[in-house]
Amino acid sequence: MRAIVFEEWKQFPTLKEVRKPEAGPGEVLLKVAGAGACHSDVSIFQDFTAEMPGNMKAGFTLGHENSGWVDSVGEGVSGVNIGEAYLVYGPVGCGRCKACSRGQDTYCENAATNPYAGIGLGRDGGMAEYVAVPARNLIPLGDADPIAAAPLADAALTPYHAIKGALPHLNAGGRFALVVGLGGLGQIAVQILKALTGATIIATDMKPEAMAKAEEAGAITVPSGPDQVRKIREITGGRGVDAAFDFVGVTPTLATATASMAQGGKLVVVGIAGGVHEWSFFTTPYESVITNTYWGTIEELHEVVDMYRAGQITPEIETYSLEDGLEAYRKMVAGKLNARAVIVPHQA
Repeated sequence: MRAIVFEEWKQFPTLKEVRKPEAGPGEVLLKVAGAGACHSDVSIFQDFTAEMPGNMKAGFTLGHENSGWVDSVGEGVSGVNIGEAYLVYGPVGCGRCKACSRGQDTYCENAATNPYAGIGLGRDGGMAEYVAVPARNLIPLGDADPIAAAPLADAALTPYHAIKGALPHLNAGGRFALVVGLGGLGQIAVQILKALTGATIIATDMKPEAMAKAEEAGAITVPSGPDQVRKIREITGGRGVDAAFDFVGVTPTLATATASMAQGGKLVVVGIAGGVHEWSFFTTPYESVITNTYWGTIEELHEVVDMYRAGQITPEIETYSLEDGLEAYRKMVAGKLNARAVIVPHQA
């Protein structure tokens, strides 16, 4: 079968013929419906080295946002029928520790000794015609479109987890939320905030077209620039935002988010661009919190799919055939994608 393979650090992936996988014990083989192209993939082949954590040894099929139809099942698997559509939870932990027992494989206590970090992250992923996954990692889609659903596995789950943890800061009258960075995750974050809270949503980005999309979803937008923080604080009546979500993670966006926070507010840093922030007792709002987060739990992905099926969140996608998948990555590297690229292997 064909697959987009990450073969070596600091090298662009290749489209090549690989062996079709089989469903092992406790696993299911999916005929891939869609595989979302995530900027984390670019980090893997462009930025990371062999010394990066996560046990990602070069030489695996990319794709950690996956959906598909059941093609076959392995030994010991029941309750899964051939042809049914599923979304795939990407992280794979040890399955034994406390974190894994609550479905939070992203924080597996044995991550350092696991053979890989997840499907498409050390283990062969869904940028292929078929992918084998643990049956435990399947989220039923019912009659929902599995191709459009593929990005939910990361681009929706990640902001959902971040926002869910900040809900105590937003579930009251007169609250304000700030979304910094309106790429794929930031756009879905605006939709999730609109569905789950009554907060006034403020969104900021450098791209006018991205801000226009956020406005359509219900956000008030503020463009990047020297007056950015002042304008954000004006919207809040000078008090600042109760929860901020930074989907970029560079030092300037961290500075914008922290300078916009209210007393007792919470900043969740989701973007992994490596920015730093200097804390000071005299400039940090009292009892405010800065934290980071990574992906989400398998239970939360069930909840994300429920929101998707209810029409509360809709990822904006553009589809590519497997043959054009490398072009999708080239566009991503060049910053020319206007929506989440979804590779559709069984589409011409």
